[in-house]
Amino acid sequence: MSGNMLGRVAVVTDSTACLPDELVREFGISVVQVQLHVGDRTDDEARIDNDDVLDAMRGGVAVSTSPPDVNAFFWTYQQAITSGAEAIVSVHLSGRMSATVEAAREAGGYVRVPVHVLDSQTTGMSLGYAALGAARVSAAGGNPRRVIAAAEHRFTTSAELVYVDTLEFLRRGGRIGAASALLGTALSIKPLLTVRSGEVAPLAKVRSTKRAIERMLDLAVERAASHEVDLAVTRFGQDDRAKDVCLRLRERLPHAREPLLVESSAVIGAHCGPGAFSITVSNV
Repeated sequence: MSGNMLGRVAVVTDSTACLPDELVREFGISVVQVQLHVGDRTDDEARIDNDDVLDAMRGGVAVSTSPPDVNAFFWTYQQAITSGAEAIVSVHLSGRMSATVEAAREAGGYVRVPVHVLDSQTTGMSLGYAALGAARVSAAGGNPRRVIAAAEHRFTTSAELVYVDTLEFLRRGGRIGAASALLGTALSIKPLLTVRSGEVAPLAKVRSTKRAIERMLDLAVERAASHEVDLAVTRFGQDDRAKDVCLRLRERLPHAREPLLVESSAVIGAHCGPGAFSITVSNV
């Protein structure tokens, strides 16, 4: 998927950025698809419906992920160059979670314009807002250095607050990181997670889903403080709790930009499991 070039610096990200299609089109961001494996089927994650992934997971069907092929990056970069790009800023999910950033770097060596590959050390809308920030600066005529700085500002100052019903899917997928310290806690304990130093890390242990949501809201408000921030609530499948969290964020952070309610990347959902959702707080 790719949009029109709005600046001489093309901005590329990957599908774990969770960016809604309308924002991708508006800002001319190119999105390289991470691969999803559901049973015997392998495809770009955008081609597999989240509900199908949820049904598979609930039915015990194997679901796993893999990074995009180097060729997917190469042709995305080539398309940007054909559209007039003189440089490319390619910002991706944490290298500690995926080899996506390595594939991007390899592909960058095969094209004739400079490709600046950034490891965001995060994922989800923290990555999405980094790509959006970079694309806005590019559209305003910013040079590669300014576009890179915009992306880096976003991903180094964003926070991901993540609720999961169970740690089992993170454990199975090998993405549990420092949150492995929470394994073996009582089933009644609901873990809150974050992304720290490029990997999943524990944030808090709460005794019920209701208390977990309250704690997430409190942490989001604390993190936003009086800053101007973008907010996003990301859900994996239809989840009315996420809508309610959006409304409550708007009430408690009236100075923040309107919270976005977005669908999770199926790849992130595959690792976090059914019932997972997150809040992103990103400094503008």
